[in-house]
Amino acid sequence: MASNVRSLNRVILVGRVGKDPELTHIPSTDRDLARFSIATTEGYMDKNNQWKDMTEWHNLVAWGPLAQKVERNVHRGSLVLVEGKLKTRKWQDQEGNNRKTTDIEVVNVVLLEKADRNGGGAYQKSDSGGADGSYSNRGGSYGGDGYSNQDGVNSPPISDINEFPYDDGDGDPF
Repeated sequence: MASNVRSLNRVILVGRVGKDPELTHIPSTDRDLARFSIATTEGYMDKNNQWKDMTEWHNLVAWGPLAQKVERNVHRGSLVLVEGKLKTRKWQDQEGNNRKTTDIEVVNVVLLEKADRNGGGAYQKSDSGGADGSYSNRGGSYGGDGYSNQDGVNSPPISDINEFPYDDGDGDPF
């Protein structure tokens, strides 16, 4: 008997990329695979009223044209929003032990900072000590450029990695 209960496998994360994505071509599927990880950090006050950060690392995989876009546009330190689903795979280690790994299979990536063509994506206070409120990104800087929130903190524009046109002939942009 079929159930009318629906389920959902959806993950949405915002974090910093740990290292440049690694692109691999999988001959058996004739598709590209990009592997990368992001860190998410949450904080809390402990019983001594001290702030504690907890960082969690997430392994991500992107397939096909999205993998190529990730490899071209996402770099170590980039702040990204990723959408995807959990996928668990089984494998054997070198000693023959059965293992399981859970990855996030990415379906969408949004760059939350201006693209840095020189690699890296972390915004840092400028060498002037930040007195002017500017942030540098190894390829440019923000300061008085109109990208400010209500608190007056400079924020770069949001850029969607999927804005680059791609047509696979099936009408699917990915």
